[in-house]
Amino acid sequence: MKSLFSLFFLMSSLVLLSQDVAILKYKGGGDWYSNPTALPNLVKYCNDNIDTNINENIQTVEAGSIDIFQFPLLHMTGHGNVFFSEDDARNLRNYLISGGFLHIDDNYGMEPYITKELLKVFPNKELIEIPKDHEIFNSAYDFPNGLPKIHEHDGKAPQAFGIFHEDRLVLLFTFESDLGDGWEDPEVHNDPEDVREKALKMGANIVKYAFEN
Repeated sequence: MKSLFSLFFLMSSLVLLSQDVAILKYKGGGDWYSNPTALPNLVKYCNDNIDTNINENIQTVEAGSIDIFQFPLLHMTGHGNVFFSEDDARNLRNYLISGGFLHIDDNYGMEPYITKELLKVFPNKELIEIPKDHEIFNSAYDFPNGLPKIHEHDGKAPQAFGIFHEDRLVLLFTFESDLGDGWEDPEVHNDPEDVREKALKMGANIVKYAFEN
């Protein structure tokens, strides 16, 4: 038991001391690898604009790996199925309650799968909509109307959902927004520059919040 506690303390310290981000690889067949230019572009934007010093060589970590504890922020995206084993869910729960942060960006079609799998991570918690006055919407840049709309998809309003642990937002699920598409290289989606800028600024808010909370 003592060695287990020591390991947990060590992993918590790694999360708190690091300032890097990683892509979360998951099972189930969903394209966790989509938007390959998104996170590198967001990291460069943050390093250039909000005084971060994040490694621009983005690593990939698996949900069940102890390696996730090296990163205060994990980014997860995709279009399709998601599956967490019991070990994956336990590992993610320990990561989140020990100081980690997970941003899940629905790249379209992910919502029914991820909401079901998150019940394995936090059986007694549900995703709740984050109010527009929450700190994550003004940590670096102001978004008084909440999450920006980047891609239309079904034409619905963008929504930001979260899971809280002891009053700290530990997980953010961005839905009907598709921030990651806005972070990609300009020629990938041909988004207007102001739309890409909104996406990158909201991404910078997420990074800043995750690093400071």
